[in-house]
This record gives sequence, structure tokens and C-alpha cells, in this order.
Amino acid sequence: MGMTGAEILVKSLEDEGVETIFGLPGGTVIPLYDALYDSSIKHVLVRHEQAAAHAADAFSRVGGKVGVCFATSGPGATNLVTGIATANMDSSPMVAVTGQVATAAIGKDAFQEAFILGISMPIVKHSTQVRSAEDIPRAVHDAFFIASTGRSGPVLIDMPVDVQKTSGEYRRPESSGSNYPGYPGSLPEDIERLSEAGRLIRNAQRPVIIAGNGVNLSRAFEALREFSEKLDIPVANSLLGKGTIPYGHPNRVGMIGMHGHAAANRAITNADVIIAVGSRLSDRSTGKVADFGRGAHIIHIDVDRAEIRKNVETDVWLLGDASRLLRLLSDEASGHDPKKRVEWMERIREFDESEPTARKAVDGKVHPWQVIDTLDEVTAGNVIITTEVGQNQMWAAQYHKSLHPRSFVTSGGLGTMGFGIPAAMGAHFARPDVPIVCIAGDGSAMMNIQELDTYARYRMPIKVFVLDNNCLGMVRQWQELFYSGRYSNTLYNSKPDFVKISQGMGVDAFFVDDPSNIRQTIERVMEIPGPALIQFAIPQSENVFPMVPAGESLESMIL
Repeated sequence: MGMTGAEILVKSLEDEGVETIFGLPGGTVIPLYDALYDSSIKHVLVRHEQAAAHAADAFSRVGGKVGVCFATSGPGATNLVTGIATANMDSSPMVAVTGQVATAAIGKDAFQEAFILGISMPIVKHSTQVRSAEDIPRAVHDAFFIASTGRSGPVLIDMPVDVQKTSGEYRRPESSGSNYPGYPGSLPEDIERLSEAGRLIRNAQRPVIIAGNGVNLSRAFEALREFSEKLDIPVANSLLGKGTIPYGHPNRVGMIGMHGHAAANRAITNADVIIAVGSRLSDRSTGKVADFGRGAHIIHIDVDRAEIRKNVETDVWLLGDASRLLRLLSDEASGHDPKKRVEWMERIREFDESEPTARKAVDGKVHPWQVIDTLDEVTAGNVIITTEVGQNQMWAAQYHKSLHPRSFVTSGGLGTMGFGIPAAMGAHFARPDVPIVCIAGDGSAMMNIQELDTYARYRMPIKVFVLDNNCLGMVRQWQELFYSGRYSNTLYNSKPDFVKISQGMGVDAFFVDDPSNIRQTIERVMEIPGPALIQFAIPQSENVFPMVPAGESLESMIL
């Protein structure tokens, strides 16, 4: 007996191991949602399609599986675009399924029609519009294969409503890989210059590793730690590489970049060999490219050939799986002088001691570092952090003592305000056994605050900490530093009551403006079985301290 296209799609998703989907129904996906009614797949009904995409993105980052989101045609599909672009910039494996008007109406400006294939083309790994029910299993199988292999990323499947209703036979495709000519069935590898890379590392006196998001994506954290320990090499990280080596590890030196840690930036400045693993070496990490790692040989390890020499001129590159390449390189680079490396680590520790991450305080005021330090103490590091974007993101990156890989979830490449609150939902469904806390600013929290209702409906035990300075803090800070304090459209003249907003959506909420109440409020909130929010009133003048090494200018760290 035949199945409808919608039923075939749901069956195909089940065969791919999908257990959770984030979405919002509409006219052109009613058949799909009807088929989902009888499925064992859990569907999380969000309040906005952008939130569905961010949740699916975070689900993949934390859980290591392909995230899935649904949206209807037209505005439903276009509401996914920011989330798809975010996943693309951060290489998150995700499959987005969109409804589409009937095939006979495509191109006729039908109600809620949008050419989502064209709109999304620059921000997906692949997209396809399915025109027959029999083609659905292969389209789904290939979408998951493409999203999760090589340099992972988002894939879009567009489903005309009449195809969802058409009957067809379900045939599970062979697990032989992609059906698309030119797409590799395995990771590319180029180790031609392995011996040269080994020689540079073996002879280096001041080597530094930069661990990027690729270490998380390829699950290469164990190989990274072993490589670092065997060869006595300190490990810095990009924003998305946070947690790849745990806080407290003797070889960890912190985050690089304008808002990174001074010791990490100092290490990069003084290194003679830099080994970038799974990092794009983007502008936020390097600052002015001409000044990055000056005097150092740069070795770049990546899975994507397009990233080699795209941003930074490198001396040697290796292409392939990070775990495999680190283990090959570990053997090739053995024979170094341990004494030199000990001296180098001692020098980096001196950098850290002389230029620590600032923790300034004004009596009677709540400061971000106090909130984050207390959260770390209360949870003992057993927490997954999602962040919004702006000062809140950088404070979290600077102060949070991340102990585990895949436990710090943030929008890096696109810098998407509104990411953190829905991302926390994806993190929760990926790891329901771990406490989830979203660090937010008042500006970005307002962008997807409607998802507090989703928290409440599903009783997600997510906690949101809003660092409220009643302004767009990061832009205000740059206006202070570079535009003579001309605060154009960054200071709000009214202050939302986050406590009332939260309570109105069924979420417990608290207000803290006294530092003596920080700990007891966090302890109380972390014991609440459902969702909760704390609004922390922080000084509007509070800035993210640029972690610029002594002797360097702020301008040298930015473009």
C-alpha cells in the first residue's frame, strides 16, 4: 500500500534517527504535520521559526547529531534564514524542511510563496526541491549525509504541498552515501607536508596551538589534549573553541582575539610556531592580519581546503580529520627539547599573572564577572552555557570556566542577537541531564523573548540570566571608545520589566541589583525544576575589557 509524500518524509526522518524536531506549522505543511501526528518523533512547537532554526543548530552543537527544523512556505521559510545563516557560518549540521506552494503555482506569486531555494543558496551546503513522492527518501538521506560530512553545515529541503499529498512507494535508500557527483564520500586528506610540519614543531621553542570550532565538530578534543601534553605545547582557543581543553588544564592559556585573554594574545605575539587546528583564523581572532603571529611559522590544520590561506598566509597546511592529523603529527614532531617548552610555559604563566582578566567592582553594584563566577561555583562547572551576542557573550567567554567540550554554545561567525534563548532549547533536548543556562543581554534577550513561553509549555529547566544595562552595550562601548561618547541610538529611554514579562509567560523570575543577593538567588533558581529567569541590574558604564597585551595598541587588535 502506498504512502503520502508527507508520510514518506516522516518515515525517512525516522530512518535517519531523528528524535526531535523544532518547528511551527502553516498552510503548506499541514499534510506534513498530519503525518507527524502518528510519529514517535518529538516535535517542539516554538513561537517563531527563527527560534526553531537556532534550537536545531544548538541541538547539533551539543548533541553531535544533525538538528532538524520545520517551517511553512513564504514568511515561515524566510524566518528561518537568519538561523540557517548562523548555522552556516559556524558549520553546524542542520536540515531545514520548508513547505512550498503547489508545483502548478510556483512562480506565480501565489499566497505565501517565496523562492527559498534562491534566497538561501549562499548560506547552505546544499538545497533541493522535491517534485515527486518517490524522490523524498533519497533527498532526505542525501541531506543528512551532506549536512554531517566534510565541513558540516545546513541543508534545505523544499516540499511543495501537492507533493506531500501525492501517493508513492517508500523505498529506503542504500546507505552508500551521496548521490551528487563531485561531492566526496569521505573526508579529503592532504598530508604531503606532514614531515615539514613535524620539523617546524620539533624545532620550535615557543609553539602555540589555536583550537577552533573544528576541534568540537570533529570530536578531536582527546587527540588535541594528547598532542598538547606529549609535545608540551600550550593551547589557546578561538571563541567557538572554548572548552576544547578544560579550564584548569596546565597547558590551557585562554581565548585569543580582541576580547580574549591577554596571556593568550601575548603567547601568539611571542610564538615562533602557531598551529591552528579547525580555526578559520577570522578577523575576530587575528585582528589586523599583517600583525598576526608576526615572526612565527603558521601551520594550518583544517577539513576545508577553501579556508587554507583565505585569511592568513600559512607556511604549511594539512587537510583532513583533525584527530587523525594530530596523531600523525604527534609522532612526526616528537624529539623536541622539553626544557625549552617548560621555560615557554612559565613565561606564559607570567603573562597571565601580570595581565589577569580584570575583575573590577563598584561597591553596591552587580558586575557581570560576579554573576558568572558565582554560577561556576554553584554548578561546579557541570553546566552548558548558551549566550546571546554582545557584551554578555564576551563576559561569558572571558569569565566562564568551561570544563567540557561542546558546553559553550554561541553564535560566532554571524554574531546573531537572539540566538541564546532558543539555542538553550536545543541544548536542553540534546542533553536533558545537564543544567542549561543562557547568559543574555537585555538588548538581545528581547529579540526572541517569546520563547520563554515555549520553555514554560514544555517545562524546560532552562535558566536565563539577563545582564541588564538598559542599552545596546557593545555598540555603546565602541561609541565610547571611538566616537567620543556620541551614543547614537544605543541608550534606551525605558526599561522592560523582565520579571513581569517572564511571569506573564509562566516562567519564575527574580530581580537582583545588590551583589550580596547574587549567590542566594542563583542557588534558589538552580533548584527550581522548571524554567526561571534572573534580571541582574548592572551599571550601564560597564565595559568588556579589551584583553590587549601590554605594549600593544587597541587598534592593533581590530581591523
